[in-house]
Amino acid sequence: MVVAPTDASTFLFPTTEDGDPSGPTIECSDLAETVARIERTARPRWVWESTARTYSGLLRAGVRVARCHDLSLAEAILRMRRGETFVPGQTTVDDRPGLFDAYQHPSSDSVVGWHRTQLQTIGDSGDLRLLTAAESAGGLAAAEMSFDGLPFSTVAHENYLENALGKRPTDGHLPSELTALEAAIGDAFGRRVNPSSPAEVVSAFARAGFELTSTRAHMLRDIEHPAVPLLLRHRDLSKLFSTNGWAWADTWVSGNRFRPVYVPGGVVSGRWASRGGGALQIPKPLRSSVIADPGHQLVIADAGQLEPRILAAMSRDRRMMEAAGSDDLYAPVAAAAFDGDRAKAKVAVLGVLYGATAGEARSLLVLLRRRFPDAVDFVEKAARAGERGEVVRSLLGRACPPPDDEWWSHGDAHARGRFTRNFVVQATASEWALCLLADLRRRLTENTGSGELVFFQHDEVVVHSREPDTAARLVTEAAETATRLLFGDTDVRFPMDVAIRECYAEPD
Repeated sequence: MVVAPTDASTFLFPTTEDGDPSGPTIECSDLAETVARIERTARPRWVWESTARTYSGLLRAGVRVARCHDLSLAEAILRMRRGETFVPGQTTVDDRPGLFDAYQHPSSDSVVGWHRTQLQTIGDSGDLRLLTAAESAGGLAAAEMSFDGLPFSTVAHENYLENALGKRPTDGHLPSELTALEAAIGDAFGRRVNPSSPAEVVSAFARAGFELTSTRAHMLRDIEHPAVPLLLRHRDLSKLFSTNGWAWADTWVSGNRFRPVYVPGGVVSGRWASRGGGALQIPKPLRSSVIADPGHQLVIADAGQLEPRILAAMSRDRRMMEAAGSDDLYAPVAAAAFDGDRAKAKVAVLGVLYGATAGEARSLLVLLRRRFPDAVDFVEKAARAGERGEVVRSLLGRACPPPDDEWWSHGDAHARGRFTRNFVVQATASEWALCLLADLRRRLTENTGSGELVFFQHDEVVVHSREPDTAARLVTEAAETATRLLFGDTDVRFPMDVAIRECYAEPD
């Protein structure tokens, strides 16, 4: 069902799986009511220009859908496969008034034609169908998570800020703790120094007999001077104040929910990005404020050693696959190639993935190649292709960006090789995580009361649930489904590390 909004109303176009018309056009003035009615009876795959733009209004009206085809997300994938970049209009979920007032919707005919063209391009490729379906499901999950929000205690956060920074200052002023630190730093140097100015700090240390080339933390820690701990403390508190202080909470937290803006497919590898709020990381100072509602628990699950396991499954290296059949992939790798030294095994495997071939990593790579030749050769082929300026693809067919014209004249071939070496693995890991997310979303919806997705980043999901044991089981089942979808019947395991807590922070 193709959805084509206009300024006055919205037109719905029933279509076949090939994008051809399959019924009369439906004009509706109340899109939410119409979608809800059709979703209850037919559960079609909704086709629209942008989930972020269209679905947010449905969510506000209390309407949710099971499936969609996001034309913008799919277009970005298909264009990149042709070596082109597709930059859609503003499509992030952000409900601030007036943001989309001037938006011009594409014509109904162009939306229908756009969908048909995409289906023709995808053709009979099962991999591309799965990739675009997973990407679109990720768009639905992103919109829902932004709308629902991550449980976040405003009181706990305000208490933390007051304990660390002092009472909330009036606009334009620094918190009392930062003001006190600035005074103490000045006393330590014997004159006023702006701790936020690297040049002033370097000059102050020079007057004290210490030559510095920068004010990086590791350089400051090598100096014995009373200002050092004060400067490091000031740096930490300044970051807290500017990044996650009261202004941040005013903007991104409401109703005891952190409501960030997710950008599915915002990174070329398919990983998500965020626009505002810092959605894809929960800094340690904030984790103690992520608290489940009464009667609920947070089910926190992440896939351990995801990229090395993806490498094992993609390369089909027999020994690496055997190692990836255990809970800890590095232990059998260590036993096979590094005399049981797990730390060396981890350095070697990550070095292969990220192109670290200097120093100790070089000698470790020799040992790794000797025991796991197919795994090493798999990523090295991708690296050599990148060095030649070629495009590499993930398992399902997501393409990396081609080099620009400047690269062909004097680009860094080795840097591009390091990028393509990791791209084939990281992009496939993103696809696995998207399939997990899509299947988990479906399972949570079908198991009423099992919970809702509230957080996702790379290889981690968080479910807010009244039935945490059920939610934990659904996470595990979704991981198994993702593995089958991508790799079929494989010996590689993708175990999920699952924790059930009231608070996101690690227990003391």
